Amino acid sequence: MALAAKSFNGNRAHSLGVELELQLVDSKSMALKSGVTQILEAMDEVDSEWIKPELMQCYMEINTGICHTVADVRTDLAGKLRLLNDAAERLDTRLFWAGTHPFSPWYDQQITPNDRYFQLVEKMQDTARRLVTFGMHVHVGVDTGDKAIMLVDRLLRYIPPLLSLSANSPFWCGRNTGLHSYRSKIMETLPTAGLPPLMRNWSEYLWVVNHSVETGFINSIREIWWDIRPHPTFGTVEVRICDMPPNLDDVIGITALIQCLVARLSEYIDEGVYQHDAHPIMVQQNKWKACRYGLTSTLVDPTTHQAIESRNLAENLVEFLLPTADKLQCRNELEWIGTMATRPNGAERQLEVYRKTQDMRAVVETMIEENALLK
Repeated sequence: MALAAKSFNGNRAHSLGVELELQLVDSKSMALKSGVTQILEAMDEVDSEWIKPELMQCYMEINTGICHTVADVRTDLAGKLRLLNDAAERLDTRLFWAGTHPFSPWYDQQITPNDRYFQLVEKMQDTARRLVTFGMHVHVGVDTGDKAIMLVDRLLRYIPPLLSLSANSPFWCGRNTGLHSYRSKIMETLPTAGLPPLMRNWSEYLWVVNHSVETGFINSIREIWWDIRPHPTFGTVEVRICDMPPNLDDVIGITALIQCLVARLSEYIDEGVYQHDAHPIMVQQNKWKACRYGLTSTLVDPTTHQAIESRNLAENLVEFLLPTADKLQCRNELEWIGTMATRPNGAERQLEVYRKTQDMRAVVETMIEENALLK
């Protein structure tokens, strides 16, 4: 049997790639709509190359090209989103930016016709069928596989603030779940999702993946869905913890934060800077608090071990990373995180709209309208 993974195609620079999973909703009912095939057919062949159908027909993934700066990411996504919005509106479809849909049931959604997706559902049954969730994934280039593994470990402590900032999935099947990120709990039901295991080096990662394929636990390396994972083909560390934020400004801010974190920690590894231990239990507890309370959570600082409000922790991260942001030419984008920390995140905004209207449809409609006003 061929190996599932072997070499790591390293990058000398901290290049960027961003993937956005967007919901397709009917422009009148605001319910999820199985419309990805129609949108692809409505677009030029060249334009549709950056759209990727996903497990369910009610959403699609938009991919950037390889970008060198966060500003490049904004330019790339803004142009593609304009084309996609135009194509969707011609089909009476709107794009909804959130981690879950407030009221459309997961069991009503149609699987995209694809052999891999059918195999996935056959193997995992309802744990796969329930994956009507929508996230944002950020790839950052790194130079070696061993460094990628070290970065996965060192980035673990930053999963909770990233989740707090992006939390945008409080509703599920017409219910207020009581969580700010219900998406993160749905993802954790998968057999290879959630917090990544501690690995010592690239060799151990290869063994884990290849052994899992050889013994039939997974079909391919693409079925490793950890919150952070190395991506051998792209030569990146991929951060997958984030809910789909409510607008492009927040996407860009979070992208800057992740790129700066990877660059700063990579520099520390090269310089031999000691990493203070962040106990896995502490990371797990902080992740739960971020999932439950979002930016209103009180986390434990992984370095000082003192309680700190999630908003303050995000602001401290900005100060810590400003010198790195200057090197990467993304100071303004990183400083947007400070703005995000002072206002409601997506989950809080959804909950507020529902409190005022008692109408799940109004939640979707209002969030779409507010996003449109920012463009």
